[in-house]
Amino acid sequence: MYETLAHAAQTWGLIYFVVIFAAVLVYALWPGNKKRFEDAARRPLDED
Repeated sequence: MYETLAHAAQTWGLIYFVVIFAAVLVYALWPGNKKRFEDAARRPLDED
């Protein structure tokens, strides 16, 4: 019973993390977010 439950948890956990990773990757590479990330990258160099 424990081995079956542990195997299922590992499998679903892996699927969960792959889906989350793919969502973050799509968000980071989405063309509409390019300006937001460029602004964030330049922010430490701005002299205010």
